[in-house]
Order: sequence, then structure tokens, then C-alpha cells
Amino acid sequence: MTGYAGAMIRLALFCFAVVWGISFLVPSKSAFSSGPPVRATSPSEAPHDTELEREANGHFYVHAKVNGQLVRFVVDTGATVVALTREDAERVGLAVDPNNFQVIGEGASGAVAGQNVKIGSIEVDGKLVNDVDGVVLANSNMSLLGQTYLSRLNEVKMSGEYMILR
Repeated sequence: MTGYAGAMIRLALFCFAVVWGISFLVPSKSAFSSGPPVRATSPSEAPHDTELEREANGHFYVHAKVNGQLVRFVVDTGATVVALTREDAERVGLAVDPNNFQVIGEGASGAVAGQNVKIGSIEVDGKLVNDVDGVVLANSNMSLLGQTYLSRLNEVKMSGEYMILR
């Protein structure tokens, strides 16, 4: 890839590599499995804030419905695209073919392989976004909720130990 799109994907993948590397510093799996999923709301409910609390490792996590299936994400405001693990992508019904994996960017530990995808829908606490650009990463253990979802919300803001999605 060349040009602006290639640079943005490389930046997103670099951010992913940093988050992935930091995840090895977490002393237990509790940060990846703690807390209940965010409450889903009906489409007729009035718009509301979704408040996420920072976990002990400094990251924000959320469950989102991806094509109707729950996926646990680290919310990564620095990631350009939504990035799914191969396992999450397959579980939500995306066609993943390892033969189509190609180098899509450069991370801290070298070339990052993956495949571009179009995600039908992502919903966090009633905040539904359709037709989301994303990537499936070949060697990842955590999905990232990036700007191709977050930028389509009304507002994302940080306040102390909380992130608010509006």
C-alpha cells in the first residue's frame, strides 16, 4: 500500500503492536475478562452516554455486538481502523482466508500480516454503526475498537479514569 491510506494502516498497526506488547505486562487475565458486557439498548431508547472505567492496566475495554455476536475490545482511540483477531472475525461470520493475508503494515516487532474486511455492524450500548472498515490481523490476541467506529459516534471524551461514548 502506498499513499495516505497505507500510512494510516501502518499507523493503526503500530498502535496495535504497542497495545499488544503492553498486554504482556498485565499480571493476570483479569483485565481481559472482568466486568459484564455493556448493556444493549433498544433502538427506540433516547441517546445516552456510555461510561467506561479505566482498568488497572490503564486501558478501556468494552463488549460490542459485531454482526450480532459479542466481542471484547480494547478501545484504542489511536487505532485508525477496527482490528479483529482471526478468531473473533470467524466467530462473527467474516470470511477469513489465511491465503489472502498480506503485509498491511509495520509494527514494533516487524511486518504485520492481515486482511482488509468490511464489518456489517458494530453496536456498543445501543450505539450502532453499519458498514465499518476493518482489518483481521493474522497474529493478534485482542481486538481493537478503532476510529472507523469511534469517529462515527457523536463524541468520545476522556475524563480522569473514565471514557464517555456519546
